[in-house]
Amino acid sequence: MNEITILMTLATVHFIALMSPGPDFALVVQNATRFGRQTGFYIALGLSFGILLHSILSLTGVSYVVHQHPTLFAVVQIAGGSYLLYLGIGALRSVVSRWGLRHQPAELANDPSLLLSSRRQAFSRGFTTNILNPKALVFFISLMSTLVPSSMSVPGKLMALAILWSLSLAWFSFLAWALSTKRMQRKLGSASIYIDALCGLLFSGIGLTILLQVLLSL
Repeated sequence: MNEITILMTLATVHFIALMSPGPDFALVVQNATRFGRQTGFYIALGLSFGILLHSILSLTGVSYVVHQHPTLFAVVQIAGGSYLLYLGIGALRSVVSRWGLRHQPAELANDPSLLLSSRRQAFSRGFTTNILNPKALVFFISLMSTLVPSSMSVPGKLMALAILWSLSLAWFSFLAWALSTKRMQRKLGSASIYIDALCGLLFSGIGLTILLQVLLSL
């Protein structure tokens, strides 16, 4: 395949993966729904830079070395699984504390302690969620090793990185925008507690699964 074909295939596979439900998707849905467009956008920005770093590490072979070293990969899995479990427990605790106020206005029902109070905090939440996800590490190793040959030119590899980053930012930003329009906010406002519960269960479930995989592999 020529480089243009490789890049088009890479973009297609990556975009399909982006649309698949997972921690990144759930994080944008949960926070854009509750806290609005700006928070959603900075989470999207953090996620896209996490994906960019995963892509660079995979392209340079660092991620492959980590994946092939059982101890290093176990550390990544434990860190990632623990962080996702932390997010899940936090979301579920919010659901419990807000349950009695679920029929109150959204500004009264929200738990101020869980509000992402700054752009930096929202960016960090997105970046950390993506970069600590061991499944993302494995995905990008597979993606890069399968679709980006070592003989590819440096401009071609740089273009591959640009495509992965820009597609990620565009998709998650669009998702944050779509979920934070006034019309969508009116529709989802009363359902935010259920969205939090679903996302909390998803984060907790993935985190526990990752940690159990580590324990079973010992």
